[in-house]
Amino acid sequence: MVLDLFAGPGGWSVPLHRFGIRDIGLEWDEWACKTRAAAGLLTIRTDVAMYPAWIFAGRTRGFIASPPCQAWSMAGKRLGLVDQPLVHQAVADLAVGLDSREKLLAACRDERSLLAAEPMRYLHALNSVGEPDWVAMEEVPDVLPLWKQYAAILRSWGFSVWTGILNAADYGVPQTRRRAILLASRLRAAEPPAPTHARVAEPESLFGPGRARWVSMAEALGWGATDRPVPTVCAGGGPGGGPEPFPSGARKTLTDARERGTWAAPPPAGDIILKPQTRGAGWTSRHGTRGDSPASGPAPTCTSKATRWTWALRSNNQTNATIRSIDEPAGTLFFGHRANECTWVARPAAAAREQETPSPAPIRITAAEAGILQSFPADYPWQGNKGQQFSQIGNAVPPRLAAHLLAPYLDRAFTPDDFTLAA
Repeated sequence: MVLDLFAGPGGWSVPLHRFGIRDIGLEWDEWACKTRAAAGLLTIRTDVAMYPAWIFAGRTRGFIASPPCQAWSMAGKRLGLVDQPLVHQAVADLAVGLDSREKLLAACRDERSLLAAEPMRYLHALNSVGEPDWVAMEEVPDVLPLWKQYAAILRSWGFSVWTGILNAADYGVPQTRRRAILLASRLRAAEPPAPTHARVAEPESLFGPGRARWVSMAEALGWGATDRPVPTVCAGGGPGGGPEPFPSGARKTLTDARERGTWAAPPPAGDIILKPQTRGAGWTSRHGTRGDSPASGPAPTCTSKATRWTWALRSNNQTNATIRSIDEPAGTLFFGHRANECTWVARPAAAAREQETPSPAPIRITAAEAGILQSFPADYPWQGNKGQQFSQIGNAVPPRLAAHLLAPYLDRAFTPDDFTLAA
């Protein structure tokens, strides 16, 4: 089997299933477990720190771990950095079978910090029987020194190991999400996957195939020249029992809306009024599949009679929030207590600024849109209320990045053309 610690809603599991491999996920969060169940993923709901590791010995081929990042993330208090010496000590102790977690946990400023040492407890139990064949771990960039400590221990056990920082946008994820990665193998040289995308498209050369331009939010969400980020409303439980919006461009939603009779054909492009709405029957229109999009140049922007607007995604309401245009990848998506602060904002062109044309009000991003920007399939069955869904999405590994990381160690061929996760 493939053992997946802190499995979340299934960021690693989605590509594993596409490769024809099933994993067993250990996860504590109730709603992440319900999402995994709805997606047909095997899950043990448990506290990873309390579950016995020895029961997996003798049956584990691959090992995956993405410990919770809240203690280390720049979005939080980052007490994990204060606790880092204690976490290093726990890893060193667990690597030789000494369980000092209770004592070290009492000294931690953030009790979640020590969860980053839990993978070593499992790896020590598995290594006693010569397992696993390969290891893949992911965390926020500040955890890289800890991954290097893991790497030194794994090398002493006979693994080839690579550690480093990778940007998800370099692998076709419409988000510039940087993460510390550890890859290890007993059977082959460990190395990072070759990037498939770049900030600027690179042509094919004598040294190999070129790289495509980073996938923009517009391409990922299917927003074309006549689309705008206005929720299209369908029947179903929204806040206070009202309608629940789904995003423009999400696959299957157009067909579903037509069947329910809630979809109306878009007006002529010259009559489009960029006015935000959150109720009533909206319209949505995709510009075609991603493969039909222009190979070069930015995605089309939204237009109206009076002016030209460029939509952008603002990561939160702080003054230093990351703001990215729709023709760029999103910044790193993080939610938690900021779940409802990630919004679409309209920015007018120069002509509109001169006319002091008022811009449409900000529109909150939907959970489905956030899932697509994490490279989950558009119809992924997120469970829970909006806050619970956003929390799952923000903490998940982007499935498309996970696919690139796992493919070489599973002996599976993988190209961007035959593995469109959001199809």
